[in-house]
Amino acid sequence: MDFAPDEELELLHSTVAGVVGRYGHGYFVEQARSGGSATELWRSLAAHGFVGVNIPAVHGGGGRGILELAIVEEECAAGGCPLLMLLVSPAICGSIIARYGTPEQQAQWLPGLGSGEERMAFAITEPDAGSNSHRISTVATRDGSGWRLRGTKYYISGVDDADRVLVVARTGVDERTGRAELSLFVVDSDAGGLTRQRIPVEILSTERQFTLWFDDVRVSPDRLVGAEGGGLRPLFDGLNPERVLSAALLNGIGRYALAKAAAYANERRVWDVPIGAHQGVAHPLAQAAVHVELARLMTHKAAWLYDHGADAAEASNMAKFAAADAALEALDAAVQAHGGNGMATEYGLSTMWGMARLLKIAPVSREMLLNFVAQHTLGLPRSY
Repeated sequence: MDFAPDEELELLHSTVAGVVGRYGHGYFVEQARSGGSATELWRSLAAHGFVGVNIPAVHGGGGRGILELAIVEEECAAGGCPLLMLLVSPAICGSIIARYGTPEQQAQWLPGLGSGEERMAFAITEPDAGSNSHRISTVATRDGSGWRLRGTKYYISGVDDADRVLVVARTGVDERTGRAELSLFVVDSDAGGLTRQRIPVEILSTERQFTLWFDDVRVSPDRLVGAEGGGLRPLFDGLNPERVLSAALLNGIGRYALAKAAAYANERRVWDVPIGAHQGVAHPLAQAAVHVELARLMTHKAAWLYDHGADAAEASNMAKFAAADAALEALDAAVQAHGGNGMATEYGLSTMWGMARLLKIAPVSREMLLNFVAQHTLGLPRSY
């Protein structure tokens, strides 16, 4: 592995940071609380080619990888603007369609994802399935040459801003194992029979959460991505980028919190010295900084593995696990360093807590991450 500075990646870091810096956390808070979608920031990022940096160049994207998209996500969060749709639209949906879509599907959907002019939501979670994807009850049944979708999806991000939704549905049962055979379908967000209801959550975000109901939603045959019943492999190839981008977002939050805390600890003076001179303030921040950097290193490893066609599952899961803990540790240390000001809106720390805490639960819980590591890294018996 080469740890020498990479001029192109460093330029990507600084350029994205410059774009996000024109908006800042105040903009993000205003948009989130007013029901906005950070559209101006999204368009600015898209104009520079950052939203679709991982989309193949032949389809109008940047032609780079998940590593570059992770850098975009990290810098957005480090600038106080964590954007969930970056990990949903170009990371999950873009990666799956680029790898498993037909040439016609790629030509139809990737240019919009690459330019940022279109967004695609992702629908897998269900009220009764939890982390067990084999219990998905949303079903796609044959209707002539196409299908009809029936079922419910839960906690689906950004559907109100999305042009389409990539939906995971059951199309059969494996007779050998009794497990569901899953398939992936692209559904227009305004399709007939598809309704949605917003889920109120105590998270400051420019993407809202929804319950979706599919009531005999007609899906034409050209909307099936990959083979019928063969959606598990594409699904996991999309979820590894999701974990990498989740980790990148969390790493950005960690950096954001530590930058705020370091500036405050250098300026705030009590007993005639900056509070950062006291080890009781400095050490928790320093420890959090170590953990954030370790999480960033694993995130880069996971992205590198994915971009080079290697198995990125272990590293992606570890990166997401480490980044969630590191981000929350950094936020907590930063709030503590600020004292009572840590809870004041103007200091911009407590407004980031909900997003960081969400990503310790989703898109995969820490318990399922530990299950994976126990089984695949340590060779322990499967526990679920």
